[in-house]
Amino acid sequence: MESPNGNVFELSVKLKQPALVPPAKETEKGLYFLSNLDQNIAVIVRTIYCFKSDERGNEKAGQVIREALERVLVHYYPLAGRLTVSTEGKLIVDCTGEGAVFVEAEANGTIEEIGDITKPDPVTLGKLVYDIPAASNILDIPPLVAQVTKFKCGGFVVGLCMNHCMFDGLGAMEFVSSWGETARGLPLTVPPFIERNILKARNPPKIEYQHQEFSEIIDFSSSTGLYKDEMLYRSFHFDSEKLEKLKKAAMANAVLHKCTTFEALSAFMWRARTQALKLLPDQQTKLLFAVDGRSKFNPQLPIGYFGNGIVLTHSLCQAGQLLENPLSYAVGLIQEAIKMVTDSYMRSAIDYFELTRARPPLASTLLITTWSRLSFHVTDFGWGEPILSGPVALPEKEVILFLSNGKNIKSINVLLGLPASAMKVFQQLMQI
Repeated sequence: MESPNGNVFELSVKLKQPALVPPAKETEKGLYFLSNLDQNIAVIVRTIYCFKSDERGNEKAGQVIREALERVLVHYYPLAGRLTVSTEGKLIVDCTGEGAVFVEAEANGTIEEIGDITKPDPVTLGKLVYDIPAASNILDIPPLVAQVTKFKCGGFVVGLCMNHCMFDGLGAMEFVSSWGETARGLPLTVPPFIERNILKARNPPKIEYQHQEFSEIIDFSSSTGLYKDEMLYRSFHFDSEKLEKLKKAAMANAVLHKCTTFEALSAFMWRARTQALKLLPDQQTKLLFAVDGRSKFNPQLPIGYFGNGIVLTHSLCQAGQLLENPLSYAVGLIQEAIKMVTDSYMRSAIDYFELTRARPPLASTLLITTWSRLSFHVTDFGWGEPILSGPVALPEKEVILFLSNGKNIKSINVLLGLPASAMKVFQQLMQI
């Protein structure tokens, strides 16, 4: 990776012996139910948090964070278990209490030499997150794996490997925040609501979507030919001025009564990506995104709900329609998709998986996932808030990720990958 001074820096990390960190107290044992919303998102998410040195240095960072993990796992005890498959063919957690995997490490340089982590770099940043040797599938990877890497500058990096089936972005943020509070000797601001049976499928299951069958959302055509070139990954910064320009552009023709930042930016990225990939006018293009359903359920999910409270919804049209119409057209499609998400929609998604066991593939679509409203940047283990935080890599080539720009909640960093042949066009379209 290129360092700030232009030199090419190759990160070298020396790992110590991995260890298991069980909960500090005896916790409940046995099988732990995962909801059908959890089943849909069983992917590994790797993130890093970079902390600068203070007067204490980093010598005790590993010990402090490890001991805090032991204590916080008393509350989040399913993370100390292991994933398995139930007799019904669903992912389930066996709460064995054997513990999360924890490893300390030392790096050969300074945190500054890592470079710009706002651009995904799985080769370099991947060294800061421990991978379970010889893991052949997600069942071989514990729900939580943590690595604390000390740097020569006195700073350190916490690298986390977590399974999305255990929690969504909000749940993960609350867990990491609770871990930090525990390290600082504070009580948990948001204790986890562990029980997930509240999201069981109805008996008998019912599919009652008003707009279309859920199968239409997850039925994708082949993406053969779109990704033959080498993939390039880039980060684009949208400050508050650019975001306001997009919102004004979406509202320009008086078709829309309102427009959120997410709607305007998602519509803009959808159109730009479609144009850069040179899709044919009659080719269907689909935008898939997650909506937080916590407030959509009736009654609402409890505060601190531990699992996934999100559901996928989508917008669909022909590429020609998307590009020939103004930005407001794409925003309108997104707004209609969001309106679809009601209590009935959420429960129908739960029922649909119960009937089909179908998980949504990502072929021939764009999936936008937003972390911009998640305050991972305030995580504090006692060394202050991270100077940098973010994902190690994008989970799939069809994914665009929205991230907050540190403490500046009015700015958004957009991460994505495109074939080299399309990236040049896309970069030109970002000049607004």
